[in-house]
Amino acid sequence: MDIVILSGDVVRRTSHHQVTNDAQGAPDLMPMTAIRRFLQMESTAGILLVLATAAALVVSNTPLISLYHGVLNLPLVVSLGDLAVAKPLLLWINDGLMAIFFMLIGLEVKREVVEGELSSFGQIILPAVAGFGGFVVPALIYIAVNWQSPDTLGGWAIPAATDIAFALGVLMVLGSRVPLSLKVFLTTIAIFDDLAAIVVIAVFYTSELSLTALLLGSAGVVALIALNRSGVKRISPYILVGIFVWICVLKSGVHATLAGIVVALAIPIRGNEGEPSPLRHLEHTLHPWVAYLILPIFAFANAGISFAGIGRDALVGPVSIGIAAGLFFGKQFGVFTATWVMVKFGWARLPEGASWLSIYGIALLTGIGFTMSLFIGSLAFERGEFDYLAATRVAVLVASVLSAIAGYVVLRFAFAPRTAAGPAAKSSAH
Repeated sequence: MDIVILSGDVVRRTSHHQVTNDAQGAPDLMPMTAIRRFLQMESTAGILLVLATAAALVVSNTPLISLYHGVLNLPLVVSLGDLAVAKPLLLWINDGLMAIFFMLIGLEVKREVVEGELSSFGQIILPAVAGFGGFVVPALIYIAVNWQSPDTLGGWAIPAATDIAFALGVLMVLGSRVPLSLKVFLTTIAIFDDLAAIVVIAVFYTSELSLTALLLGSAGVVALIALNRSGVKRISPYILVGIFVWICVLKSGVHATLAGIVVALAIPIRGNEGEPSPLRHLEHTLHPWVAYLILPIFAFANAGISFAGIGRDALVGPVSIGIAAGLFFGKQFGVFTATWVMVKFGWARLPEGASWLSIYGIALLTGIGFTMSLFIGSLAFERGEFDYLAATRVAVLVASVLSAIAGYVVLRFAFAPRTAAGPAAKSSAH
């Protein structure tokens, strides 16, 4: 029997491939089927992200740039009595829509911890350590490059993130030649990256705190826990309380996207007898909206770079060098080295069907930071000079493209058909 924090759900597992029943009595998705659907949707989202990024770059380098910035700076106000939230459209996207993205991340993490690929220590130890290595090394590289520049040192977390949609999109181009185990391995590393990013945002990118708003937000969190513990299975009460928590967190000075994680952890994973899982239902409802709309909108709003007048610092300054080196070199070194240490010392095993060359290819793909790196960059330099934001965007785009190309080439070679006589040249997965 397993109990998860913030959840009153008790989950009984008879085997890794246990089948449950939904409201109509039909079998629920098997774990591997759910993973395949997730991977397919994320890979399609990666293509949309590429198109949205290209559109933003085109618009930002044509006469449409004034319209682009004018729309993003359009003020929007939502008020209820004396309570009002007034922000430009760009911040509604970054604070509001991205809170929904983080809610989806929270739902996926909770499901995987309770009954999926993160439900046992043996399943999570290798990608967890690999993700840790891939988070720390890029941050250290950025810090080393920017050590003598206090104004830019706050961007240390920018190269530590991985964009799961882009990375999986590259994997899907390779087709079925890439084992599912490697796709799950990359997805799990990205999940741990997202969790680390959430902690970093909460601890390091929080402005002045409002005690009143924090107390009201805490009361909302208590209400979410009470709903869960009292057995409420309908999603609407959680969403209504979640909106209140989001407003309080927004007003508190803590970044509002963290409210999405809190709400996700409170959603029950088990429904009433004969009814579908509330968590799975909400996850399946949100996933297409996030993959096909929210992330492309975020990419379009944040990837616009006008190359006219970009100075030398935006290309070869400490910010751009730190980010690019961290993403391209730091990510691959951190992930690959951490994986090698774990396997060589017998603390973990390589994913089934993986070779060391394919692991290196996966490590390269973790250098695709894009969405998360741009998001953290917008927090790190939101009160800084525009040049820092320009340098961030240029470096993230360049490093992400290089990582995608290099990862694709290495993986294509790693899984190329072996036609020569003799045993296939591949490393043991044990």
